[in-house]
Amino acid sequence: MATTSETEVGTAPKGGGKADGTGSWGFRQWGLLISVCAAFFLDALDNIMVGIAVPPIQADLGMSTGSVQWVVSSYVLGFGGFLLLGGRMADLIGRRRVFLVGVAIFAVGSLAGGVTDEGIVVIAARFVMGVGAAFTAPAGLSIIITNFPEGPQRNRAVGIYTACGAVGYSTGVIVGGALTEISWRWTFLLPVVVALVAFLGAVALVPRDSTADRGGATFDVAGAITVTAAMLLLVYSIVAAPEEGWTAPITLVTFLAAVVLLAAFVAIERRAAQPLLRLGLLRNRALVGASLVAAAILGTYMSFQFIGGLYLQSLRDWSPMEMALAFLPVGLLIMTIAPQAGKLIARFGVHWMIFAGFVAYTASYLLFLRIDESSSYWWVILPSVVLIGIAFPFSFPAANVQATTGVAEEEQGLAAGVLQTGYQVGAAVVLAIVTATMSVGHHEVESDATLSSYHSGLWVITGISVVTLLLTLVAAVRASARRREAGTTAQR
Repeated sequence: MATTSETEVGTAPKGGGKADGTGSWGFRQWGLLISVCAAFFLDALDNIMVGIAVPPIQADLGMSTGSVQWVVSSYVLGFGGFLLLGGRMADLIGRRRVFLVGVAIFAVGSLAGGVTDEGIVVIAARFVMGVGAAFTAPAGLSIIITNFPEGPQRNRAVGIYTACGAVGYSTGVIVGGALTEISWRWTFLLPVVVALVAFLGAVALVPRDSTADRGGATFDVAGAITVTAAMLLLVYSIVAAPEEGWTAPITLVTFLAAVVLLAAFVAIERRAAQPLLRLGLLRNRALVGASLVAAAILGTYMSFQFIGGLYLQSLRDWSPMEMALAFLPVGLLIMTIAPQAGKLIARFGVHWMIFAGFVAYTASYLLFLRIDESSSYWWVILPSVVLIGIAFPFSFPAANVQATTGVAEEEQGLAAGVLQTGYQVGAAVVLAIVTATMSVGHHEVESDATLSSYHSGLWVITGISVVTLLLTLVAAVRASARRREAGTTAQR
């Protein structure tokens, strides 16, 4: 995860605001940021709300356990499958246009899911919502990157962007619980309103893309088809493997097909005059390293939250609202720290911020391994929750800044798509590994066996976090050495 050079975060802004990034922004800058952040808030809010609504959806629509899990998984499938395509389309036809299309697709899917009486339509609607998010996520981040100058202003904007996601995650559990008490349909219908606000705000405040902002007029159709099909099959094989079996024919065939399609995509991109993904971009060690960090961040955290939810609700018999309040400090801490992320990155650099984040992640997961059948919330659970709330605003904004710094403006959308692919595929892969580990040798229903399965999954999460911690330490030390060497050379 080492990078070729330390991100330059202390340079003076190219326009507006003080060099420390604390200068005031105008109405249009704030409005643009809020509009883009609303889409990120919506993605986080929706994911949490629908997760809580799954049991009522199953009961109301008469869905089997095997089918209802696709209410969650189909969203991941659409999101992960179309991210690279969404990022490149933002570069080719305009970030604003793709962002607006993505928000509109998300709203239509959410509305369809809220009014249907058919389980298959709910699953299809969630897939459509995932596709919409696959367009808004890279387009939204690239809008921020290209409208806020590299340095403190951009770091500050990314920190606020992170905080808005945290608000979605932290309020989603509570809002989802409250809405589900009325009807699960409101967990689909409320996002339509938020999407409308984000759409109208973007129409009014996000500047139109000039011709110079676009990467070219041609579109690599063959590359788009092969990489989208490959990502869909890859995410599907990962999501379905715990239920189908890792060595089941369907798992092996879909995984092999994904590999073949990815190989075909690479061959196509080598010959294409206007490739969907310029393969040279993957030689950008900062982008690749940040994407691997992103995979570890969301993969370990989502798995931790999954086990934490099972532990509190299934083993301890806590209500969804009690669980929401238990995890609320995560969101509150992110909301408090994330707006200061720009200053912290400027002072310590992205590598040391990511390393510090994984120190906190690892400590959190190790502390949570102490859970038993009667663990105290204040002495066992809360310390882990607090450390997650510190780790996320340290690592998430820094990874976003690292991934997009130094990338040409005409490839910012694609770089954001690569980074978001890291987040989504990482979440799918790690969660699949964790759930498979939890099921091995733990088929009994007794509480001791259940607790043992939680510990097995937590050890996998902790192991991934430790490996990432060591790799990010190496990257931080090397980056510091390069800065010292550059400073010595400059003095000469």
